[in-house]
Formats: sequence, structure tokens, C-alpha cells
Amino acid sequence: MNPRDIEYRRDATIDLDRFIALFRDSTLAERRPVDDREVMRQMMQNASLTITAWDGDALVGIARTLTDFAHAAYLADLAVARSHQHQGIGRRLIEQTQAALGPRCMLVLLSAPAA
Repeated sequence: MNPRDIEYRRDATIDLDRFIALFRDSTLAERRPVDDREVMRQMMQNASLTITAWDGDALVGIARTLTDFAHAAYLADLAVARSHQHQGIGRRLIEQTQAALGPRCMLVLLSAPAA
């Protein structure tokens, strides 16, 4: 996999099963209610901004943000599939998120020890 082959999309429509599978295939499944489909559906649908990373038709990363688009944004979830970790995809998802928010909006990210 060449990192340059990864396509980044803003607010792409994501199938719930793919969304949950990505969380399971990253360290986030340990800290998110992946067995509660309704909660996961609401998490996906109610995000203010999502940036996704695609390797062909495979969802390999997501940055899920809650924001007012003016002052502050909380990067609620940053997930990258294990097979695609340590290749700069997470960093690029954060960069794409900040670009979508604009220079005046502060991006807040709290990370877990395994992140």
C-alpha cells in the first residue's frame, strides 16, 4: 500500500457495518460501544464533520469531529485500520480535519495510551 494511494473524503456516506468494522479493527473498539448498533449509528450520523480514508473501496480510517465550526472542535474519534497504521494516515486525517475547520477553529484531541 502506497500512502499516496489513500483517498480522503469529507462527510462521505458510510455503511454502519463498515463504520463498526473499522472501530473493531483499530484500538477504539476497546473504548467504544461497538456492540450497540443504535449508539454507533447515532455517533456516525450526528458527527459535525467526518473525514474518511479509503484504500480503493476499503474504509481504512476516520476522523469524527463534534464542532461549532467557529471556535472549537472536539476530535471525538480517530481510527485507522491496523493494517494501515504507522503510515501517516492518522496524521493526514487530522490535517484534513483542521483544513475543513479553518485556521480559527481550535482542534482538541484527547488520546488514549494505546493510540
